[in-house]
Amino acid sequence: MSSTNQDIEQLILLCSSGNQRAQLEVYNRYSKAMYNTAIRIVKDSYKAEDIMQESFLTAFTKLNTLEDRHLFGAWLKRIVINNSIGHYNKTVKQNLVPLDTVIYKVEEDDGITDCEQFNAKMKQVLYVMKSLKPNYHLSLTLHLIEGYDYEEICEIMNISYANCRTLISRAKESLRKKLVLN
Repeated sequence: MSSTNQDIEQLILLCSSGNQRAQLEVYNRYSKAMYNTAIRIVKDSYKAEDIMQESFLTAFTKLNTLEDRHLFGAWLKRIVINNSIGHYNKTVKQNLVPLDTVIYKVEEDDGITDCEQFNAKMKQVLYVMKSLKPNYHLSLTLHLIEGYDYEEICEIMNISYANCRTLISRAKESLRKKLVLN
């Protein structure tokens, strides 16, 4: 059985024993998704690449702490998000938030035809989201794009549940108003 056909549990087991081919296979399976997660938060392709690499190194060195190998993808994504938010918070504190305008690519799903309008609308929403206040942008990214619930966002952003609900509500309203203007 080649490594590409092995299920993730077997690959993770091989990775934990230091098998570099297995690590490369895991990297190849997850790197694009993890890069996309990082870029949505840090908005810098070079930094997103660094964060992704750091996150894989962290994951490979801490595989012994992973209790359920089926959850590797979610665990890795959490590492990427935590590293991205750590960088984001450090950048915000240093007032180095880049103001450049990076247009995100929205990939078409296979099998969906004539989705140009959908893609255009998604690009517009992502573009307008970048113009929101940093905490609005981060909370909406975590909630709407990454799929985190309020409790998880509270933990990630270190805010109370009530503040989280208010923040996301205000962020959505701000996004709505800006989309109407565009």
